[in-house]
Amino acid sequence: MNTWQDKAIKTILVGSASTSILIVFLIFVFLGKEAFPFIWDPGFFELWQSRWIPVSFQEEVFGLLPLISGSLLVTGLATLLMIPFGVFGAIYIAEIGSETERSFLKPFIEILAGIPSVVIGFFGLVVLSPIIKTMFGLNTGLTALTGAILLALMAVPTVITVSEDAIQSVPRAYREASLALGANRLQTIFRIIVPAALPGIIAAIMLGMGRVIGETMAVLMVTGNAARMTLNPFDSVRTMTATIAAEMGEVAFGSHHYQALFWVGIFLLLMTFGLNLIAQRVLRKYQMR
Repeated sequence: MNTWQDKAIKTILVGSASTSILIVFLIFVFLGKEAFPFIWDPGFFELWQSRWIPVSFQEEVFGLLPLISGSLLVTGLATLLMIPFGVFGAIYIAEIGSETERSFLKPFIEILAGIPSVVIGFFGLVVLSPIIKTMFGLNTGLTALTGAILLALMAVPTVITVSEDAIQSVPRAYREASLALGANRLQTIFRIIVPAALPGIIAAIMLGMGRVIGETMAVLMVTGNAARMTLNPFDSVRTMTATIAAEMGEVAFGSHHYQALFWVGIFLLLMTFGLNLIAQRVLRKYQMR
């Protein structure tokens, strides 16, 4: 290939990467421009209170702690549900299931991944919420657990698809060598194949968590939208994404409430970036082994 063609391709690739970085930087600039006036009036420490009461005739309170705790609770529960179903489902499809089962399960999982979140939220509101209420004897089925189950349902197809690709990419020689040394099928899967595919499986889990933490409509419909600090999965909670979706359309431009919502967006972005950094560190750690 000629030198000018190499330079042209390099310029295009560098330009594409730089554009992505620039877009992220401009998003932070925009959020900061709208949010930073809150630092001076009413003050940055107002964001660290334990109550979120943005509309009040007596005293407005803009504490983000209940929104952050609600997001962390729902995300944590969804992750605990997502990992076993996603990883074991991928193992079954890639290594255990027959060709007939694969031909049925693969399209079904792809269809599940394409269902709009509002449809899944409606299913949770009409079907899952009454089941949770009856099963645990609660006053309402609109709880953190309901939201977590729906988010896990939405994230499992991503985890299964990416994890299965990682498992399928393990060289066939690994399987044959393990079986030749006397290991049975399950020992080969869990001691040879899964460790070899672990970086890809971890990447799948992180992608699923990213889908969970950024989801809006489903949690807005089924978590009860009660801004409270709690670790009880049977309590109603409110997430950061649901708060932005529910309140941004009706807030007065330039008000303290408006600025506080932009701070919610900043914290949500920081959590997402933190998750990506953790994923990169974990992947680098396993790739160096």
